Amino acid sequence: MDESSNQTNVKVDRKAPQWDGRIDGTEDVHLRWHQQVQSGAEAGLEGSVALLGFASDAGVLRNKGRVGAAEGPSALRKALAPLAIHEQRKLIDLGDIVVTGDELEQGQARLAAAVDAALSGGSLPIILGGGHETAFGTGSGIYHFYDQNPDVRVGILNLDAHFDLRRADRRSSGTPFLNLAENLQNTGRGFHYAVLGISEPNNTKVLFNAADALGAKYLLDEDCSEQGAAEFVADFLEGIDVLYLTIDLDVLPASVAPGVSAPAGLGVPMKIISQVCKQVASSGKLKVADVVELNPKYDVDSRTARSAARLIYALATTKSTPAN
Repeated sequence: MDESSNQTNVKVDRKAPQWDGRIDGTEDVHLRWHQQVQSGAEAGLEGSVALLGFASDAGVLRNKGRVGAAEGPSALRKALAPLAIHEQRKLIDLGDIVVTGDELEQGQARLAAAVDAALSGGSLPIILGGGHETAFGTGSGIYHFYDQNPDVRVGILNLDAHFDLRRADRRSSGTPFLNLAENLQNTGRGFHYAVLGISEPNNTKVLFNAADALGAKYLLDEDCSEQGAAEFVADFLEGIDVLYLTIDLDVLPASVAPGVSAPAGLGVPMKIISQVCKQVASSGKLKVADVVELNPKYDVDSRTARSAARLIYALATTKSTPAN
């Protein structure tokens, strides 16, 4: 464990795997992701999309969910590998943070340090989860990156059927955003949190009360029209300076994303979630993202992995307009 790049100081537990896939040719018009992804950061992170795996389902286990998300990073890479390259952008695979046994808190700390280092290197880090406990590591990383700039308003936009504001004795996949909010107390930094896709039947009144107490904004799944989602996101972006986007794949309909810990009874259509990804990527405010809760054990025909890859593709390829 603890291998690192001398150039970026992004420490990981497991080196990036070798990407492979069909090769139609080597000219630009033929290229696919597996032909472009560089393992490690030898070429430098500046301007790149940097993929980083978080192989964990310790938080899902603590939350009494269906375990298997630790295999998510591998399945996501496999789904990304054949995607076409239409415009050149540096793609880097930094490798994985690996949570073994019950050492979740230590793994989250390693993820936070890696996210901070990847941001310092000038990349757009996209974390491949892992259960939604991934979010505590990702969020801690971006907050640490902006430690010296407390006036920067860091926003978290969660695409999710659940608030993940559960109060518990230990961190889990159901607690990350409450944990982050509590960590910000007495720092002088506000907690800016919004959730798109909330399922009212799957969140208790206690969780709605917790969201209200934190000043969180939310849009119910049944209210997620194309226009409604776009307006909700635009309003949230207006009130922040930089964005952390976290995508829990259980926000999607179960027919699109069966391979998750808690498949949706309704869900938000894939077209709308893709639209939101393009909207935030084009805003110039997106600084880090993660995609979580893929459980290959329960996937059907790789539907969930392919859907997730499509969303990652949108984040990585949508042109951004620098934020003022």
